[in-house]
Amino acid sequence: MSTVNPAFIEIVQRMPKADLHCHLDGSLRPSTLLELSTERGLALPVHTASALGAWMLVDDARNLEDYLARFEVTLAVMQDIVALERIAHEFVLDAALDGVRYIEARFCPALNVRGGLSLDDVMQAVLRGLARGEKESGTLARVIVCALRSFPWPHALEMAELAVAYKGRGVVAFDLAGGESGNPASDHALAFDYARQHDLAVTVHAGEGDGPTSIREALHRCGADRIGHGTRLREDPSLEAYVIDHRITLEVCPTSNVQTRVVSTFGEHPLARYVVMGAVVTINTDNRLMSGVSLTDEYVRCAQHLNFDIDTLAMLAITSFDSSFLPHVEREALRESIAIEVGNILADADDVTVML
Repeated sequence: MSTVNPAFIEIVQRMPKADLHCHLDGSLRPSTLLELSTERGLALPVHTASALGAWMLVDDARNLEDYLARFEVTLAVMQDIVALERIAHEFVLDAALDGVRYIEARFCPALNVRGGLSLDDVMQAVLRGLARGEKESGTLARVIVCALRSFPWPHALEMAELAVAYKGRGVVAFDLAGGESGNPASDHALAFDYARQHDLAVTVHAGEGDGPTSIREALHRCGADRIGHGTRLREDPSLEAYVIDHRITLEVCPTSNVQTRVVSTFGEHPLARYVVMGAVVTINTDNRLMSGVSLTDEYVRCAQHLNFDIDTLAMLAITSFDSSFLPHVEREALRESIAIEVGNILADADDVTVML
């Protein structure tokens, strides 16, 4: 069996990338999760960081809901200011080590108040941690506030109001996440109305745990600017054409989609189809801990299983900056410098292939 060329991996890791779909509570370091759990007297089934990392890897899920169940382990240690700030800080540092220059950390603050923190306490702790990581690494970090589909509708409106309150202070968008099946986004229409009326960008998890009807609702009922996952878009040719024609970004997370059984194997992922058809797509990690991936891993797997060459990966890397929720002037300046850097890396690549 062919092995991955280390030189190819090194080039991909050096390549500046943006991660636009990454959950804060799904991306803790195993060592930090172990340490925080021990300090807080929380029992875990394993007692070393390496064993915990393996245990947290969700490779046995039957569906999206099974995959999401593991978040209760990480959320248990994310209920105080010290832990939240530390986790956010490390979140940025780990991304920077992987060549990520911009990252949007998404999470639902309502899940972090079980220990008595206020929503403002949660937001400020996370934003402080991200800012520390940004200052130390140079990697820009912003927040997407999530609401959860399965919670009663006042929850989503409260999260939208919180996101708007922190607009311009680190928050760049509002999102709806959680189990799709049986939880239509239209139930939370008031929250999306509020976000859009206050000029806040919107992204929606759709086409992951449910079919293209979920994507259609996210676009036409919720006004989504981007779609989280969008894996099952290909099942509706008319909607697929609409997404492509209107340049709506798909935040694709291939490894996660295999784990949640949206696709059977990485090689069957429709990402390749979307690229060929000219859709605006970005490659993302979703959850670095539960999926056991870095963004470099995802790019390399796209080369291995979807036959993306280095030029295609470079194009997708630049697209990820184009699709960010940064303000236009800031986004354009960052994109221009990134494009130059990517060009220099490609010039040095000398046609390095993914396989030996």
